[in-house]
Amino acid sequence: MNAVSAPLGGVRILDLTRLLPGPAATLHLADFGADVIKIEDTGAGDYMRDFPPRVANAEAVSVNPAFEAINRGKRSIAVDLKHPRGLELLLGLAETADAVIESFRPGVMARLGLGWEALHARNPRLVLCSISGYGQGGPLAQCAGHDINYIATSGVLDQIRASGEPAVPNLQLGDLLGGALAALSTLLIALLAAQRTGQGRWVDVAMTEALLVNHYFPHADLDAGHLPVGGATLLTGGAACYRVYATADAHYLAVGALELKFWEAFCDAAGLSDLRPHHWSGGEVPGSVPARQTIARVAEQIRSRTLAEWTSAFDGVDACVTPVLTPAEALSHPQFAARGVVQHRGRVTEIGPLARMSGHALRCEPAPRAGQHSRALLAELGLTTGEINALLADGIVRETA
Repeated sequence: MNAVSAPLGGVRILDLTRLLPGPAATLHLADFGADVIKIEDTGAGDYMRDFPPRVANAEAVSVNPAFEAINRGKRSIAVDLKHPRGLELLLGLAETADAVIESFRPGVMARLGLGWEALHARNPRLVLCSISGYGQGGPLAQCAGHDINYIATSGVLDQIRASGEPAVPNLQLGDLLGGALAALSTLLIALLAAQRTGQGRWVDVAMTEALLVNHYFPHADLDAGHLPVGGATLLTGGAACYRVYATADAHYLAVGALELKFWEAFCDAAGLSDLRPHHWSGGEVPGSVPARQTIARVAEQIRSRTLAEWTSAFDGVDACVTPVLTPAEALSHPQFAARGVVQHRGRVTEIGPLARMSGHALRCEPAPRAGQHSRALLAELGLTTGEINALLADGIVRETA
């Protein structure tokens, strides 16, 4: 499939973001055929290339697998945006682009000469998507933060509990749900509007705010006059039908029998038929003493057998019961193998695309080296070889072979 016939073929995105949220958003755009151009500085470039720090005794690798996976299929130009000539080059690229996505602190783009007004003046159809922790305005706008801060401020971390205390998840909910996916969806909405009207928009993505928007059930509890307590509500482990249970061999079983029919099937397969009436839909309030007693009965029963024995017992039973897999076990699961979602390129595990789409297949092309496509992109802007060589010699643009 050629680039133009891909779903986003012909769409050009200038990506000034670093680390995880922005690059993850543009990864999905690149996976569906967009020409994503990483705009990196002439120094280290995107410091995701060396983050997280590599284990000291690990065999040396030339690339960071996380960076490779998140930046596949993109191109890179390294340019000094603080130099007037570098700024003009970026504005020239913006004239050819459909969208610019950035994740600097609010105000940085304007100080660089790349604010909404400057970009819109050069390309009225351009969409500018700004990703930040707390948005372009408000009392926290200039505050630094990371995923843990965003999920804490939005109330999400309070609801994720282990042994009664907030537990840090190893899925970056703020960066990915609040940042990458919120940016991806709203940027595409703005692109659709620009396609129809000829006018671009400025999309202000606040990661904490997007988390707040998606935290439906705790907000509904509050509206109903109930205080949502992490670990004691229906969807946080307060009911026997929706919990994780330890098996005899220190593995875990995930039970998601929210509907009564699934709970009854679970009870029968687990040898707990007498617990059939003890379901939240029958009036057993999650987090209550009766609910805790039911949980204790189920936990005792699940601890009596190994994970393999329980997997066999629930084979073919429609009860929403699954083993808790490690990341390595998940990658090798037959379900993902059957759908071809996991591919290996050397040391890098490529996973995707985000969803299947008819007439489109994922092509896993390596992530770019910083400035790898500088010369080619400048040539596309119409610069001569002499002009390009002068920019490289002056350090305004960097090229990595």
